[in-house]
Amino acid sequence: MINRRHLIATAASGASLATLPLAATAQAKKDAVVLAMTLEPPGLDPTAGAASAIAEIVQYNIFETLTKINSDGTVSPLLAEKWEVSPDLKTYTFILRKGVKFQNGEPFNANAVKFSFERAGGEKSTNKDKRTFAMMDRVAVIDDYTVVILNKQLDPDFLFLMGQATAIIVEPKSADTNATKPVGTGPYQLSAWAKGSSVTLTKWDAYRNAAAIKMKKVTFRFISDSAAQVAALLAGDVDAFVRVTPRSVPQFKGNAKFQVVVSGSRAKTILAINNKKKPLDDVRVRRAICAAIDRKAVIEGAADGYGAPIGSHYVPGAFGYVDTTGINPFNIDKAKALLAEAGVKTPLTLSLVLPPVPYARQGGEVIASQLAKIGIVAKIENVEWAQWLSGTFTNKNYDLTIISHVEPFDLGNYAKPGYYWGYESPKFTELFDKLQNAPRAADRAKLLGDAQRMLANEAVHGFLYQPQWITVAHKGLKGLWKDMPVFVNDVSALSWS
Repeated sequence: MINRRHLIATAASGASLATLPLAATAQAKKDAVVLAMTLEPPGLDPTAGAASAIAEIVQYNIFETLTKINSDGTVSPLLAEKWEVSPDLKTYTFILRKGVKFQNGEPFNANAVKFSFERAGGEKSTNKDKRTFAMMDRVAVIDDYTVVILNKQLDPDFLFLMGQATAIIVEPKSADTNATKPVGTGPYQLSAWAKGSSVTLTKWDAYRNAAAIKMKKVTFRFISDSAAQVAALLAGDVDAFVRVTPRSVPQFKGNAKFQVVVSGSRAKTILAINNKKKPLDDVRVRRAICAAIDRKAVIEGAADGYGAPIGSHYVPGAFGYVDTTGINPFNIDKAKALLAEAGVKTPLTLSLVLPPVPYARQGGEVIASQLAKIGIVAKIENVEWAQWLSGTFTNKNYDLTIISHVEPFDLGNYAKPGYYWGYESPKFTELFDKLQNAPRAADRAKLLGDAQRMLANEAVHGFLYQPQWITVAHKGLKGLWKDMPVFVNDVSALSWS
């Protein structure tokens, strides 16, 4: 298929359509791809910001990690060729891949690993997983290609965490400018960033396995409006929209030009509650909010039915999952009684801050309507992503907000002092520490169940649903992830048939 805009440009330059090199045009299509995303990242350094959109562009493309998380959630070698784990599960010896260079020509070695992890766990670190790296008792360089990590506590998910974007290996000289000039060991380099519009990556020819990389140019376009998302796909302006608005799916199912991939996830979409704000610091008020929420209606309104109800910060299919949806069931009368018991006079006005993602904007309307039935006026504040990160996440300036937490193993956020939702429970922290230090799978499963029930009983949030993510792409694009245990777009795996 010939690109119409290419024809126009060619005609304008004086070339005859009869002499247009069709084979060359088709070939150009074969080594370039345009992917669309809902949100634009604030920067391109995943060690410096919490936005998952950062990793969607850079993880496994520009930056690499010791391990690689695969679509099915398994872990395989990446910058580390292999590893050994001590019997107490606290010491990891990584044998590093030889012959790897950073994109500025500096060598990748054990010293770069040591620098990256000590920086991530250091006093000045803004890494959202700082706790993981701060729990490293020592990062020891044995030789250029052997590094030993001694952890203060065992962590059964450590190898998975070493494959997340917050664990990228950075080059010391360029680390401080990675947000705008990222330098990694991956197959792609940043070519251009048109703020508000797109990011373009180009294949790095000096990559160690460059011959296997099919796409020479990758463009990430940012389209937040759901109608514009559909229009861009139908017009051929984008080749794939990963995690597209579910509302658009019916227009592509049955269309022979497109493929629709419905992916499982480990994400948790929640109505986050600021536990420090009055009267939300009263568990009865939080329970009243939970009891006012009809999760099934929220799933239909926010995700067009693509989701499963959850009652805690954990999802069906994950190890140790227990069903807690019955702890705070939908019950309007109970919700009203709990507010009265807490001495809350209605109407009670609370802010409901909504980032620009469609599930939040659509879900916010549903939840505001539900809360109104118990006398809570949810005053909707639509904000852009940068405002949400600064005002809500960083400055905690909100009462309620809707957000998806996409990391698979993030129960530890509830043990973080100063985290944005203001939940600080010594009992939960003690329980989580026990969980982290339980070597037996059966013990971990029991403690995971206890943790889920504690969060549900304390109604820390209105836990809503486990989303399913939908990718719409042109039929010929191969290598898309079937499931999404983490938010990445592994462009190195893509090709055109």
